[in-house]
Amino acid sequence: MRACVATTVHHPEDARIMHRQIRALLDAGHEVTYVAPFTFFNVTPAMRLTAVDVAHEASYGKARGALRRGVRDADLLIVHDHRLLRALPHRRPPVVWDVREPVAPRHLARAARRHQVIDPEVVPEGTLVSPSPPLPGDTRVVHIGRLSAERGVHELVGLAERLIPYGVRMDVIGAAAPGVRPLLRDAQRVGLLDWFGYVPNRHALRMAEGALAGLSLARDTVRTPPTKIMDYMGRGLPVITTPPGAPLVEPVGCGLVVPLDVDAVLNAVLDLKENPARRVKLGALGHAEARLRHHWPDQAAAFARQAESWAGLAAHALAV
Repeated sequence: MRACVATTVHHPEDARIMHRQIRALLDAGHEVTYVAPFTFFNVTPAMRLTAVDVAHEASYGKARGALRRGVRDADLLIVHDHRLLRALPHRRPPVVWDVREPVAPRHLARAARRHQVIDPEVVPEGTLVSPSPPLPGDTRVVHIGRLSAERGVHELVGLAERLIPYGVRMDVIGAAAPGVRPLLRDAQRVGLLDWFGYVPNRHALRMAEGALAGLSLARDTVRTPPTKIMDYMGRGLPVITTPPGAPLVEPVGCGLVVPLDVDAVLNAVLDLKENPARRVKLGALGHAEARLRHHWPDQAAAFARQAESWAGLAAHALAV
């Protein structure tokens, strides 16, 4: 099978796109053409891929041109950017839309009538679970993932300042929305935290190991549990999360659910710092659950088979 995978907004090394879905297709013996903003993010495409460079947030015309090159001889097109649904070339294979952000129900229903739609029930989220991660420590907390106001960046900076007297540092790993980059740069400059910017997922996971806790401080407007929680679980870290992460944490008992409030998060961190046995227990519960249910290599073959099935659904390749 020849598959084309496309985005104009995500980093080409995005964990779900590159290190889960594309890798699963390649490991299953399929050919992959990857349409992504390689130049914008200064990324060299992987050797096993056929790469098509596209501008970041490209216009519909330029996006359509890139897709036209990408789907040449392709049996399947998987898009990770909903804008690309409006830039699809007329001649194309079956289209699959991986829904990566909140979408109005009417738009989702309209897309589902024309294309296959990936949601967590079709292709569950996953992570790379470490076989035997180190035990949680007591000197730093970590945040992995994109940084924005909606994902608690102001609370993270406020927490970092409050933690300093207790000897706890904060590692912040992830790209930031333009509006909050000055805040993070200033916080790093005065020594409140260490912001590493974007780091490929497999490296970010190793960097997180041994932390006191993994933080997920999303606002209630985030409607699905952040996947970073699975990353923390897979590395044996206790999780401190706000309510959007509760569906992943509470049934397992692998962390603490708190309001999006600096005082509440601070108290949770200090509770774990003062109770080493508790943080080891929470980390172990999360790691066991991640290994049982969220280890991506256990799901990769099923995803590849599902993609092969989608490629056979020629009736869904409808003209716009």
